[in-house]
Amino acid sequence: MSRRELREQIFKFIFRIEFNEKEEMPEQEQLFFESFEMEEQQIKDEDAEYISAKSNKIIEKIDEIDEMINKQAKGWTTQRMGKVDLTILRLAVYEIVFDEDVPTGVAINEAVELAKRFGQEESSGFVNGVLAKFA
Repeated sequence: MSRRELREQIFKFIFRIEFNEKEEMPEQEQLFFESFEMEEQQIKDEDAEYISAKSNKIIEKIDEIDEMINKQAKGWTTQRMGKVDLTILRLAVYEIVFDEDVPTGVAINEAVELAKRFGQEESSGFVNGVLAKFA
């Protein structure tokens, strides 16, 4: 998978935390990867390991990430944000703050693209505005 495809899969996986407790995420991870088999899609072991490792790192730091988002998103809290926008922000903030392999500009651009694809009409502008404060 390309980096963009991997990022999209990580987004889809960590989106599940909006509907499940942290303690349930190992089971959700298993279901997530089983869904590839059900859709008869192939996923390389190295891609699955990357998705799993990065997703779990984000989930481990989710409270810290949410605190950072709350500080930067003036007039908004993570409680008020749409679930898609929040998930995209969590992924991007993790990449900006904790992942040295991803340049800040790439993290922001990729987040905006995810917002265009999965969010509402105004999502890309919202995501870009919040993330610009992390640059």
